[in-house]
Amino acid sequence: MGAALAPALYGSRGDDQHATRKLLPRVKQPPVDANTEATTTLGNWYANKMPWRPEVAILVNETTLLPVYIALAPAATLIERIPAQVTAVLTELGLPADAIEREAAAMSEPSWAKTANRSVVGVMNEFVFLADHHRWGRGGVAPDLIELSVQMSETPCSPLYSTYISPCDAVRAAFDRPE
Repeated sequence: MGAALAPALYGSRGDDQHATRKLLPRVKQPPVDANTEATTTLGNWYANKMPWRPEVAILVNETTLLPVYIALAPAATLIERIPAQVTAVLTELGLPADAIEREAAAMSEPSWAKTANRSVVGVMNEFVFLADHHRWGRGGVAPDLIELSVQMSETPCSPLYSTYISPCDAVRAAFDRPE
């Protein structure tokens, strides 16, 4: 995939959404310099375009590796739609409503930035591969994207092995909520 550009999203110009070179031209917004200080509980997100029809984007959280799948179209409004999709996935994971509301509010001023973590880009590529397998295992039928996000969040990720093993456990720990 090479060096990637990423849309940086969220937080009063605190947390960034990082998008790959495939995605950045679609969103038609210039990238800003990445900010290292997170203003949300979950921190920065990485985004990429998936090769599906209808088009889908994948987001992966840098801290917890939580995957979130979202419809890409219309691409120009993707950055504004991300908080709602993240909120829906966090709700399905059983997090408290007040914590989810705080996280969504902190994501209120999104921006795009260049990718800065190749490990997260690699994990994101694995989640694309797994989602493709899931889809073709269903006869090519596109799955519900929130359901897919929750199911993929249970996937063990080697960068998390020393702590929580799966993204859903890492997210619950970030919000101090046991299973």
